[in-house]
Amino acid sequence: MKTALTDLFAIEAPIVLPGMSWISKPTLVAAVSEAGGLGILAAGPLDPDTTRASIHEIRSRTSRPFGVGLTLMMPGAAENTKVVLEEKVPVVNFALGKGEALVKAVHEYGGKAVATISSEKHAVSAERVGVDAVLLTGHEAAGHGGRVGSIVLVPAVAKALSIPVIAAGGFADGRGLVAALALGAAGVAMGTRFAACVESDLHENVKQAIVDKSQADTIYSNRFDGMWARVMETPAAVEATAKPMSLPRAGFRALRAAKKLGLPISRILGGFVAAPDRIRMLASFGAAIEKVEAATIHGDLERGVQFIGQAQGLVDDLASAGDIVRRTLAEAREIQATVADQLGEGTGAVRKVG
Repeated sequence: MKTALTDLFAIEAPIVLPGMSWISKPTLVAAVSEAGGLGILAAGPLDPDTTRASIHEIRSRTSRPFGVGLTLMMPGAAENTKVVLEEKVPVVNFALGKGEALVKAVHEYGGKAVATISSEKHAVSAERVGVDAVLLTGHEAAGHGGRVGSIVLVPAVAKALSIPVIAAGGFADGRGLVAALALGAAGVAMGTRFAACVESDLHENVKQAIVDKSQADTIYSNRFDGMWARVMETPAAVEATAKPMSLPRAGFRALRAAKKLGLPISRILGGFVAAPDRIRMLASFGAAIEKVEAATIHGDLERGVQFIGQAQGLVDDLASAGDIVRRTLAEAREIQATVADQLGEGTGAVRKVG
């Protein structure tokens, strides 16, 4: 299947594994890239040495293009960025931060830069600083998706940009891929679908929960990690999003989070007066890391919380990454032919997309 995205990244399938912390690790990244898509390593929770080792491992598993995802607001992002640039990673995906200098550095060695955004305003700004594509997270997406659903957000952003759009949020199969292309995207990111696959490092308990739960079993709230985010509905998630954190409790949690993230305590003490809302956000973020690790790594959904998208309602098995890519493409071609017949424009023959 040929689209602007496959041309841009020199891949065969317009399907992306987004960088999901503790999930998008070398084995899964390489499996998606080897199947013809684009796998993106999540560098957010990694130290620089692990990031470099992970890049080397991916290259030992596949010779095909891959990417690394950087969350620029996270502690350690600058060090990880340095590693990514030294390793000349083919695709660099960044989020939550100004990326103008990063985009320039990636282009200097011939790489491609992708910004993860969730609004038309931020998409236009990203194109202005020179990114090659945007990864657009709609309301249905896991984690920090926007407030507008993909069916409206994708065409609005695609119309506003001259660069390819990767649609994320609600996409998990061939039907979603065809829909995204019809809406103006050049491909899809399928985080929830790939989270529940054989090569994923997500705990087996959580993989099975994804298969068992429906599209309605999620919570969208800004009370979990301080930003609007979508998580799997579990008793722990309900409790974590039930009410805002009090300022005294936020202060205690923020001090713990600062220690964990290597931030100076003076910034927290000053923040009590200058920016109490930021203190609450830092406290929520610090507490969230512990809960996400409990679910993602240890499979504990009694006290852990899992970022997940509404697309979990479309996941009904634990296939391999390669099978997911192949099935998605095959289903997309079948649906494309069916739609062509319904429009009176074909005889059921598969037409070229892109």
